[in-house]
Amino acid sequence: MTATHYSLVGDIGGTNARFALVEQGSVQPRAIEILPCGEYTNLDDAVRDYLARVGVSEVNGACLAVASPVRGTQVRMTNNHWRFDTEEVREQFGWSTFKVINDFTAMALGVPHVADDHLVHVCGGPGDSRRPRLVMGPGTGLGVSGLVPIEHGWVPLMTEGGHVDFAPTDDTEMAVLRILKARFGRVSVERILCGQGLLNLYQAHAEIQGVAAPLDAPEKITAAAVENSDSLARHTLRHFCEILGRVAGNGVLTLGSTGGVYLCGGILPRFLEFFLESPFRNGFEDKGRMRPLLEFTPVFVVTEPYTGLLGAAEALGNPEV
Repeated sequence: MTATHYSLVGDIGGTNARFALVEQGSVQPRAIEILPCGEYTNLDDAVRDYLARVGVSEVNGACLAVASPVRGTQVRMTNNHWRFDTEEVREQFGWSTFKVINDFTAMALGVPHVADDHLVHVCGGPGDSRRPRLVMGPGTGLGVSGLVPIEHGWVPLMTEGGHVDFAPTDDTEMAVLRILKARFGRVSVERILCGQGLLNLYQAHAEIQGVAAPLDAPEKITAAAVENSDSLARHTLRHFCEILGRVAGNGVLTLGSTGGVYLCGGILPRFLEFFLESPFRNGFEDKGRMRPLLEFTPVFVVTEPYTGLLGAAEALGNPEV
């Protein structure tokens, strides 16, 4: 098979760039390599090194998912130093097509291609496969997207749903809001539902309880909660899961996404057992008269590590993207 039967797909974050090849008409990534962004001056250097590593001289086209807003041809990565012009890169490599999409749009597009053994059922009934799906996940920020079904596929929704207002539901959450409002001004749900947000929530609970907050990183809070070695960390992580449930439930009501909720990203799989026993379900279903709708809607944690690459491959042939 000649190299031009392949296209290049990539999922580029702040720290690492994942690259793979896909054959025409397929979404299954092959020859996956993970390259540290810091070791390359820019995108073109990393692409050249990847192609050399896998022994392919050229590819027909490319689609890259990037952790940054995508507007026009200029791409400035949010959390690393790469900057590039899509048209210049396309001409440089002689690609017939070059698409650049937001990383969470790619995550959404990848979800329908995730194998069942990489979906962990959290709660909810059968849902309605003809209705939209909600795709969201805490990571560096809180990504929120949706999939709307059309006759032969899906249209991804590019949203900023992670930046909706945090809506407290009890006195403790009112206190959390007051503390975070003093620090940040406006408080979005992303101020709580991401890695840094977990630390914000932990520090707020420490202030409410009048105790010290010795842990200084989200991974330390998660580890202490899972090991049950710090009651404040455990209390905070349980509350984090409950708030995530409330926000996911709000998303279902807003989007009408009884097709299912798909929780993506690198954070939740790290404490999956804890998450499955957490108050997430309580928060998700606690919608008053709408409770039956939420109970009907299935929720899954996506454990497929290369969902973004699947989505980039889907985007190559999807005219809606």
